Amino acid sequence: MLYWAVICLTIAIIAGVLGFGGIAGTAAGIAKILFFIFLILLVISLVANAVRGRGPKI
Repeated sequence: MLYWAVICLTIAIIAGVLGFGGIAGTAAGIAKILFFIFLILLVISLVANAVRGRGPKI
């Protein structure tokens, strides 16, 4: 999911440089949403592992 957020962010940057403001804004919004979903899933995963008594693998 983080991969897709980076792809959308890249599209937003390229569209912004080329002057496509609407497309850039939409792609940036999608990248932002995907990034926050990724962060929420990360926190849920860390909490679930802590509750089960397993720490992160190093």
